[in-house]
Amino acid sequence: MEQPDRPAIRARRAATTFDTAQPQERIESKPLLIRSARRGVTGAFNFWIFVSTLITHHLRWYPIVEPYVGYGTPDYSRLICRTTLSPERGRSGLAVRGIRSAFKVPAPGTQVKIRVDGTRLHTVQIGSSEVYDQPDRQRSQSDEFALSDSSGYLDLVAEHRLKPGRHEVAYQVSRRAPVTAPLYTYPASTPLGVISDIDDTIMVTQVPSLWRAAYNMLLLNPKKRISVPGMSVLYNKIRDLYPQAPFFYLSTSPWNVESSIRHFINYHGFPEGPLLLRDLDPRPKTFIPTGVQHKLEFVDQLMADFPKMKFLLIGDDGQKDPTTYATVARRYPGRILAIGIRQLSPRESIGAMAGITATQPMPVTDVPVFYGTTGSNLMNTMLPFLAQQRGRRFRR
Repeated sequence: MEQPDRPAIRARRAATTFDTAQPQERIESKPLLIRSARRGVTGAFNFWIFVSTLITHHLRWYPIVEPYVGYGTPDYSRLICRTTLSPERGRSGLAVRGIRSAFKVPAPGTQVKIRVDGTRLHTVQIGSSEVYDQPDRQRSQSDEFALSDSSGYLDLVAEHRLKPGRHEVAYQVSRRAPVTAPLYTYPASTPLGVISDIDDTIMVTQVPSLWRAAYNMLLLNPKKRISVPGMSVLYNKIRDLYPQAPFFYLSTSPWNVESSIRHFINYHGFPEGPLLLRDLDPRPKTFIPTGVQHKLEFVDQLMADFPKMKFLLIGDDGQKDPTTYATVARRYPGRILAIGIRQLSPRESIGAMAGITATQPMPVTDVPVFYGTTGSNLMNTMLPFLAQQRGRRFRR
């Protein structure tokens, strides 16, 4: 229940990957053939949304909220959810096959009421923006809810005073019971944070092999997904060394499969933490941001959110994590404590279509880089270094 003795929490819309795409990512900078192809895909996608919306309305489906894990500081939090159309008995947060999640029908412009630990989130929305002053009565807007965007997403920054720790965010839409998601608040003085890739770093997906990756993401039962050997043990030992360290799981996987990845993390015993995924809905102006651009933008955001925190970056050599992490180390000198790269086996790293090795060498960087094919291999080299760094910090 709402606590009347506490003032409402103010909120504003957060900048999304779509809004902040750099010039080279925008469709206007692409050749004519690519522009035409992308506009064709965007048009087909919008047509599918139109048809599927008509069908679901005929079936009398109505909006439901898919809540995602939030994170923040004692002063503000980033809250994300998505509204989709679902039958009356539909439920949120279920671990389902990726193909079912990929074809969920968005419910754009849905009113969402939000509470943090029982306190109402105060948000005034006029058109597509949010302001703090009085609502525009001519537009009949309310200060009791926020509106999801054209793809059903709602990305807000809430300003508040919260104690560090785990909190609860409740989301509610009309005709549905509230659904909740955790909100992790990290103190500004936290010395170290961990940014981890997901695909082939902690979860076996065989991304370099296009067909295997597609099968694992879209058709494989989420309960049968395999953890990379030893990685959960490694992550928990890092947490033992740095008990306050937040774990951010960064992936090019779409938000549609957030619940499946969340269940995987919990089932295999990895430390809890926010997922930072990608919106794969093609947009008219920016289409779909590349995986590298997506990761760099989220890392930039975390660097800004926690300016005093150093980071440990963990990824694999099957995509472009080595180059991406080296770019981060050059962009933020002194902010990266170390880089861990999980090396894919020959079977994992051979591209099914190209027939060649898809792994990538680590570019030259001043930051210590540790390699290993499993979590156990990385433990033997990286953990002694992290323990040494922790000891130096306490001696200071």
